[in-house]
Amino acid sequence: MKDILTICRIELKRVLTLKPAFSVLFVAAIIYAVLYPQPYRTEALRHVPVAIVDLDGTDSSRDLARRIDASPDVAVGGVFPDRPSAEREVYARNLSGLLVIPKYFERDLLHGRQSPIALYADASYFLIYQRISGGVSAVAKTMGATVETARLVAADVDPRMAAAAADPMPFTAVPLFNPQGGYATYILPAAFILIMQQTLLIGVGLLGTYKNDAIGTGPAASIGPVAVVMGKLLAYLIMEVVIAPFYLIVVPYLYNIPRLGTPLSIFIFALPFVLAVSALGLVIASLFRSPLTVQLVSAALGIPFLFLAGFSWPTEAIPPFLHAIATVLPSTSAINGIVATAQLGAPLYDVRLPFLTLWILAALYTIIAILLESRSRRRLAQRA
Repeated sequence: MKDILTICRIELKRVLTLKPAFSVLFVAAIIYAVLYPQPYRTEALRHVPVAIVDLDGTDSSRDLARRIDASPDVAVGGVFPDRPSAEREVYARNLSGLLVIPKYFERDLLHGRQSPIALYADASYFLIYQRISGGVSAVAKTMGATVETARLVAADVDPRMAAAAADPMPFTAVPLFNPQGGYATYILPAAFILIMQQTLLIGVGLLGTYKNDAIGTGPAASIGPVAVVMGKLLAYLIMEVVIAPFYLIVVPYLYNIPRLGTPLSIFIFALPFVLAVSALGLVIASLFRSPLTVQLVSAALGIPFLFLAGFSWPTEAIPPFLHAIATVLPSTSAINGIVATAQLGAPLYDVRLPFLTLWILAALYTIIAILLESRSRRRLAQRA
């Protein structure tokens, strides 16, 4: 135990004195926490501008345009006399969609006939397309129900029965764990875990590749590889006692992300995650002995880690062999477990599978790190 504490003390001192590692582990963590959430502060898209081509020019068509403009999702960016002029604005990216109200729109409604409207939305930006199509569909459905109700009332149907006939199955959507239905609440908790993993991997990798004279000489030179690896892991765990609560509790609080989990359950789940990532960083440092190589490899793996994590694209839609690869990454299980624990308030028993997976990964990477440390010791002994 004394050897482990000695290595821990040496490694903590290196974290604070080695500028590249300190910059990645602490300075970069603060910069990411401040800058990364800024584009998502508005949570959801609002008032996406669309063009309206009103070929009818009646009170009903103008009423539809006013209803669309009054909706929270869509705004009327301009009313155009024909489609070519409106299409030019869409192609120039000044507007994100085009709604065409056909001729005889009001006449067909008054005669009880369908009067379809045509919506052309920019699907190259999926969130914009979703907002436009959802907002216009909701307005059209509401106006259609209003027109049908008025027609039935005019035919001497009881108003309550007319309203029920026009909309027999009213739909109420309740967004659980994300009351605003916002993108920030969805993406930031998972992104913070990925940021923690990347900064810790790079930091530990840099510490492992820079020469450590304190361990190679003096009393610490006789310390075995097991104690060396365990002491380093203890140092990184102590360091993450500051960083992990900052990312998992403080930052979500500052950005008003829903938090239903207890700090204790979050810390319990974060423990194997930190150990697994730290041990993986030691493995990477042993395989790639250059600080520059560690940075390049970690940076190159950042995007694959993002797509394999299962929040930018559903896990169920990821091919099985890629899903198997994702399982060996600590971030995959950590995102599934910590998000469920922190944001959804799930008990640890309900996330036991990712929790156990993280412990298995922590043990596996620790064993590999010990073996690589032993091999490194033998090579140094042979050269001596």
